[in-house]
Amino acid sequence: MEIERKYLITDDLPFDLAALKKKEIEQAYINRDPTIRVRKQNDKFILTVKFNMTHGESKTLCNEEHETGIDEETYNRLRDKRDGNIISKTRYIVPLDAFECKGETINVVAELDIFHGALDGLRFAEVEFPSMEAAEAFVPPKWMTKNVSGDKRYKNGYLSVATDISDIASRPKK
Repeated sequence: MEIERKYLITDDLPFDLAALKKKEIEQAYINRDPTIRVRKQNDKFILTVKFNMTHGESKTLCNEEHETGIDEETYNRLRDKRDGNIISKTRYIVPLDAFECKGETINVVAELDIFHGALDGLRFAEVEFPSMEAAEAFVPPKWMTKNVSGDKRYKNGYLSVATDISDIASRPKK
């Protein structure tokens, strides 16, 4: 199970992106409900099936997620069957301060996505948690602003049908 929160971020980041580990990601959606996507992540190719278990305006998203490694030829064939645009982004891995939850120290990282192409200018961070309790106990750093976990406009499958970044804000949240 994947338990995560998604945040918009400030323009002024308190760290140097060049000093962070990063992944170049290209992904395409075959279906959006349930989510079936293919992803190229650096030199790896992955097929993902994801079932959304949280609905509405929840501050935390829970998904059942299954990933399978595939070869490049399979990736290319499935990518060509996509519904919508190919999403291109750079994902930076940002270490976060540990926090306490029920007497346990929780260590998490933020995955900071900076989009390219039609979505150039869009940036947000996702944080995955080991439990719902940890997600509820998490206090985001100041560079993470609005929690958009329950806002479908920021789901990658939804972004795959956006024409540009202004298209996201103009669509309804639900």
